Amino acid sequence: MGLFDKKFCDICGEKIKLLGNRKLEDGNLCKDCASKLSPWFSERRHSTVADIKAQLEYRKANQVEVCAFHTTRVLGRNTKVLLDEDQRKFMVVRTSNPTAENPDVLSYSQVTGCDLDIEEDRRELTRKDNEGKSVSYNPPRYEYSYDFYVTIHVNHPYFDDMRFALNSGSVDTGERSMGGAAAAGGWQVSSALRGGQGVNDYYEYVNMGNEIKEALTAARQEVRDAAAAAAAPKTAVTCPFCGATTFPTPNGCCEYCGGALKG
Repeated sequence: MGLFDKKFCDICGEKIKLLGNRKLEDGNLCKDCASKLSPWFSERRHSTVADIKAQLEYRKANQVEVCAFHTTRVLGRNTKVLLDEDQRKFMVVRTSNPTAENPDVLSYSQVTGCDLDIEEDRRELTRKDNEGKSVSYNPPRYEYSYDFYVTIHVNHPYFDDMRFALNSGSVDTGERSMGGAAAAGGWQVSSALRGGQGVNDYYEYVNMGNEIKEALTAARQEVRDAAAAAAAPKTAVTCPFCGATTFPTPNGCCEYCGGALKG
């Protein structure tokens, strides 16, 4: 087939417009169908038509999960992490309309880790010499700016990581270097140590990222602890009400008479 031959989407069957083709391993995908895939998915070129159809079915089912999601806690400012602590689920949203956005809904148990990365950029300041040329200061002087990224590592069939920026624009701290790598360690910053709007913003994003890390790490550990407790051998006890030898139910009651057990 020639470069400009008509192509049709192997998913919906519609004609693909010029520059609208998204190549698959064994077919073609239109722009509209591609927009329905998970925003965290990056293996489209190595996916088959069958793979894409399966993911789109998952995305339809995910829409139901979004509608059933009840937010109990919100983390972040621009891109947000929403928690449903009752169902032990979370999702990362970029807009104010999750129903239209259809963000992937994941269980706490799918979290395998969470990182806060701080990227530093510096620009050298110069001055004019007697000949009007730009020359470096001695010692050199720099202006610094920072960007903040959270990466949630997950166990998911269509992606391994969910990486997003906390800030919508770089945070400028003037000539003050903040040592970005050291700041991602997990400590919280006292307001007494702050100074200047850019520096204040820097510390605010550090604390915001650490809050997300701590919340998801704690949620993951909660699920693991619950699973370990459920898998632990149960000890038979004698019910003080009916006298039967019983194993306590998940609610701590006798499996025969329903009486509350202490042990």
